[in-house]
Amino acid sequence: MTDESLKVSTTITAPAEAVFAVLSDPVNHPAIDGTGWVTKALDTAPLTSAGQTFRMAMYHANHPDGSYEMINRVEVLDPPHAIAWEPGQDAEGDGNLQFGGWIWRYDLAPAGPGGTEVTLTYDWSAVPAHVREYIQFPPFPVEHLTNSLHHLAELAASA
Repeated sequence: MTDESLKVSTTITAPAEAVFAVLSDPVNHPAIDGTGWVTKALDTAPLTSAGQTFRMAMYHANHPDGSYEMINRVEVLDPPHAIAWEPGQDAEGDGNLQFGGWIWRYDLAPAGPGGTEVTLTYDWSAVPAHVREYIQFPPFPVEHLTNSLHHLAELAASA
């Protein structure tokens, strides 16, 4: 861990292709989420290319509206090795997306027969100062990443 990212790893007893399939389906993201903030996938098409966007319904008690929507842009899509996205919003409702500078990234590597080492990184190093004025980083403890990997392992094992 650095001052600008959180990183956790675990070994999942499923092949990388199965783990990647779970991660690349936005419908699974509420079940993977370790924070409890992701409530529903609003776009359900599988993630197939960098630059693709997908929306998530969110809820956080400290958000001014409680419920809100995030639009994620796929930054890395390298099946079955890596997937990453940057959350953003259409703050003005005019289709002009604004991204906050934080990235969710999963890196997958073979680990023994039929297993996959998964590393989840939450990186906020590109968050601009004006965003840091109203959002404290990280906005959650590292245990939320550990929870996410535990949830991912359960989903990948049953896939």
